Amino acid sequence: MTRAIELANNAYQQDEVPVGCVIVFNDEIIGEGFNTREKDQHIFTHAEVMAIKQANQRLKSWRLEECVLYVTLEPCLMCAGAISQARIKTVFFGAQDHKAGAYGSIIDVSQIQQLNHHTTVYGGLLKEECEEIIKNYFKAKREL
Repeated sequence: MTRAIELANNAYQQDEVPVGCVIVFNDEIIGEGFNTREKDQHIFTHAEVMAIKQANQRLKSWRLEECVLYVTLEPCLMCAGAISQARIKTVFFGAQDHKAGAYGSIIDVSQIQQLNHHTTVYGGLLKEECEEIIKNYFKAKREL
């Protein structure tokens, strides 16, 4: 998660919503990303999607069944869908997203029994550090 926090800080420095994500396979980071939606003007450039794409390329497979994803902010519905489609085994997130979170805050995609893949999700990993980055970013935005 510390690398995900570093990536979130990279996003912050580029005036992007500060979310960072890494994907780990066999104790090695195989994918990472941070939000670049403002720069790219593209809805798919969320941290999780960027990390999944990189991990797919690294493993030469769309299936990431034995991978663990670490992300600083609870994934949104789009990203939770991508995580499910990629068959990611486990997700750890830091801060809850009370406006768009799809792993418990608004909806819990991991609990939808009709889906053909179920991800194990743990929230609150380095929660304070992850919350601080988000809070500082939006506080600075309001002060402009």
